[in-house]
This record gives sequence, C-alpha cells and structure tokens, in this order.
Amino acid sequence: MMKYLTEDKLVIVGAAGMIGSNMAQCALMLGLTPNLCLYDVYEPGLKGVLAEINHCAFPGANVTATADPAVAFKDAKYIISSGGAPRKEGMTREDLLIGNCKIAAEFGDNIKKYCPDVRHVVVIFNPADITGLVVLLRSGLDPHRVTTLAALDSTRLQTAIAEVFGVQQSRVTHAYTYGGHGMAMAAFASEALIDGKPIYEFNLTDRQWEEIHQTTIQGGSIIMRLRGRSSFQSPAYNSVRMIEAAMGGEPFTWPSGCYVGRGEYKNVMMAMPSTIDISGVHYTVPLGTAEEMKMLDASYAHLCKMRDEVIALGLIPPVEDWNKENKFM
Repeated sequence: MMKYLTEDKLVIVGAAGMIGSNMAQCALMLGLTPNLCLYDVYEPGLKGVLAEINHCAFPGANVTATADPAVAFKDAKYIISSGGAPRKEGMTREDLLIGNCKIAAEFGDNIKKYCPDVRHVVVIFNPADITGLVVLLRSGLDPHRVTTLAALDSTRLQTAIAEVFGVQQSRVTHAYTYGGHGMAMAAFASEALIDGKPIYEFNLTDRQWEEIHQTTIQGGSIIMRLRGRSSFQSPAYNSVRMIEAAMGGEPFTWPSGCYVGRGEYKNVMMAMPSTIDISGVHYTVPLGTAEEMKMLDASYAHLCKMRDEVIALGLIPPVEDWNKENKFM
C-alpha cells in the first residue's frame, strides 16, 4: 500500500483540462493524499479523466469526480485551480482578464461558502497575479493561505541560462524572476550561479543576456508554437509541488505569487522570494542591481494598472474597501 503524505481532501479545479488532469496524476504519483476530488463543469471530459486515473490503479486511492461545487468543495483542505479559459496562440495573459476574473470571483465565493477552513489554495489560471488576488479577496482567506504559480518563469530563466552555456540545468542556481507573471516580469540574474560561481565570471555578453531574457519571456509562447497548445506539464508539476509543501512536504523555495500588503510594494499579488511550508507562504523583498530593481518597479506598476482595471470593472472593490471583503487585508 502506498504511504501518503496526508489523508486530507485535495480538490483539483479544472480537472477535465490538460493541466488539471496532469495535476491529478502528479499528486497521486507523489503520494500527496489518497482523497482526491476532481472538479470541472465539463462533465464528459471529467468522466474521461476519472477513468484514466482509475486505470492507473494507484494503491489506496479514493478519487471522486463531480461538476457540483457544493460536493467538490465540501471539507476541502487543499485546492489547486487551473479552472480558467486557456490562452490561445496570439493571446496574452491580459487578454483573458475579464472572463477569468469572473471565474475567479465565483471560485472565491465557493471557497467562502463551502470550505472556509481550507488550509491552502494555489491559483494558476491566467493572468494569475490578478485572478489570485480576486480569489483571495472573495474567499476571505488569510493571505498566507493563497498563492499563485510564478515558478515557471524562473525555471524558464534557469533553462535558458543552461542552454546558452551548455550546462546541465540543475547546475544553474539563484536565477529567479519576480513581479508579474508574463511580459512584464523582472528577471534577476545578477546573483545567478553556475556550479556555484557567479554568472559574470563566465563572461556573459549583452547579446547572450538578451537571448536569455527573450527566451524566458517568450517561454510559454514558444511552447504554444511548437506543440500547438499552451504548456501543461510544467505548470501542473510546479503547482502540485507548491501544494505538497503546504501539506507538510519539502518546503517550496521557488518564487511564488503571494499577496504583498506592506512597504514599497503593496496591494497586489506578485512573485517574490518566498517559501511555502505547512504554515503557509512567507516572502521577502528581492535584492538586485539598480537595473533589476527598476524592472521590478515597472512590473509592479503594470500589476497595479491591471488591478485598477479590475476594480473599474466592479469585480473587486476599491483598495480602501478590501478589509470589508476580507478581514485579513
């Protein structure tokens, strides 16, 4: 019999999609919990995913599937949601703003109504910085309990550096991106290491850095052109590792999108140096060169603009009224 990390209920929202179905399989392969609930409004696809998971024959697994949010969210302790509209070729994450924010609002309402004691929620549908903020506000959860997927940009930066220098990916460390998850990301490479040595010792040229930077920014678009669909394996794996850390597994130390409510950067969800563990997410403020901090400031300004657009649409209240919606903010 497989030994699981916890017996607590984990809900995969958007389970009929490619990301959601991969998350379900990954969660069981990593042995997170036998009690897995698959939720999606698209029932035929949902039934197909359930059949496939059952055909894997994971020992001791208790996998259920439902299109009823009351059933899915009841007693949930952990949730990962990829339940938004996918990005299609030629679209930016921002193009998905209105529709996916409405989905995020409903998702947050379901949490508040059916599982207010949920311990951690990971939001990964785009634009994740904004949809995560909407979920946080509408759910009423403590900000330590809600994170968004941001690690993917950093793993793409790590990959791009490794490819330029012809080294194994794991030999590149401390290469991270912060701020927004998308075109406005701030890539920090000044403290990146290859085999423990500063990257500048390898004579990184401006041309090489521009190649690395563009490959990182365009990472999702490149996959879309190559595969004819948006990425699904890497977001599934990284988001499951995030929820695994919240369940008490190995801490997740890649950057996570988290609510920043104090200091120079505030009232947004943004990728920060952070750690997710059983107590939730904890972040610090990035340290970088003047140019890197300038990029981070620009990314923060972009996130504030998107946040204000959502406020103008009436999907979330003005910042000064957030505490009325969520007592923790």
